[in-house]
Amino acid sequence: MNEHVQPAGGGPLFNPLSPDFIRDPYPHYARLRTTDPVHLSPYGSFVTSRHAEVSLVMRDKRFGKDYVERTKRRYGEKIMEEPVFRSMSHWMLQADPPDHTRLRGLVVKAFTARRVEDMRPRIQEIVDQTIDAVMDHGHMDLIEDFAFRLPVTIICDMLGIPEDHREVFYKSSRDGGRLLDPVPLSPEEIKQGNAGNLMAQMYFQQLFELRRRNPGDDLTTQLVQAEEDGHKLTNEELTANIILLFGAGHETTVNLIGNGLLALHRNPDQLALLKAKPELITNAIEEFLRYDSSVQMTGRVTLEDIDDLGGVRIPKGETVLCLLGSANRDPAVYPDRPDRLDIIRPNVKPLSFGGGIHFCLGAQLARIEAEIAIATLLRRLPDLRIDDVENPEWRPTFVLRGLKRLPASW
Repeated sequence: MNEHVQPAGGGPLFNPLSPDFIRDPYPHYARLRTTDPVHLSPYGSFVTSRHAEVSLVMRDKRFGKDYVERTKRRYGEKIMEEPVFRSMSHWMLQADPPDHTRLRGLVVKAFTARRVEDMRPRIQEIVDQTIDAVMDHGHMDLIEDFAFRLPVTIICDMLGIPEDHREVFYKSSRDGGRLLDPVPLSPEEIKQGNAGNLMAQMYFQQLFELRRRNPGDDLTTQLVQAEEDGHKLTNEELTANIILLFGAGHETTVNLIGNGLLALHRNPDQLALLKAKPELITNAIEEFLRYDSSVQMTGRVTLEDIDDLGGVRIPKGETVLCLLGSANRDPAVYPDRPDRLDIIRPNVKPLSFGGGIHFCLGAQLARIEAEIAIATLLRRLPDLRIDDVENPEWRPTFVLRGLKRLPASW
């Protein structure tokens, strides 16, 4: 195994929290794909960077989540005493069947294609209100003032969070992404994670009480009723999965809108093309997902010995990280200049929403939110310009790739 192959510069091939990596991971991915496509990282996990292996690992039943054991191997036996890790162990995202099947089955009805399509008018209304609020200012932060409000409002609608509770969610910090990174958390970061988790638990417990007394046509009511059926959901599972749905329901969409707008403004020819032909928006969203995915990585654990993954033998119980952002630019699948943004690229099938049984529940909702948000912004503020397309400020996280802010004026 060529785990010791290092780039000429002498630094590690995979160093995802380095400023250089966060600013632009794609040259690092290209080096991994060509030099060491199944790479043993300094953190003890195998890192796959080519489309073929990434796609296989996400779909093959020999790979699972095994979250509790994987986390104990990383942090030690007592790690599940930390509230934030205990909470994450109940996420459907981290569960294997049969728990995964049971948990996902409880929420899947809220995300059917029909239900999501029916939300278009509401999404359009929120986007228009958001633009109305800033139109006369001549400037805004495309993240805080635009991209953030839409998915937060929609997930609050879906969860039945009352209007007068929402201000705190609009103002809440977006620093939870570090929990998902492949670099272990420091004791201080675990402490911060516990504090954030405690706040969320306290709020959602109150929301459950409210929905027990006043049921509504929302996801929280649905899950509270499932909890009352006893065997379907425990209170811990209920709380953990509402926290997951809230986070997953807006984080990735904020980043998809922000990353997409930045990519367009860095490629003025593509921006002009989309303005001239707004009907290209659906394909453009797929290309934004491929070009600069808002989720860069997902992980699995080998449930048995794997004799050959890209030429490497991997024993049972090892963590395998799948670099979605790298797979999306693999020339083996996208031979025509994969590092270029091309909104009319044919056959774009990004792996950004994962694959297999963990394929993102909200994929279609995120696509529609981004489609309406970006198309409406280009139509209503055609002169909008991003203040600094060259050096935007990225969030200091790797798995959730997105911008801290993106000031723009018109």
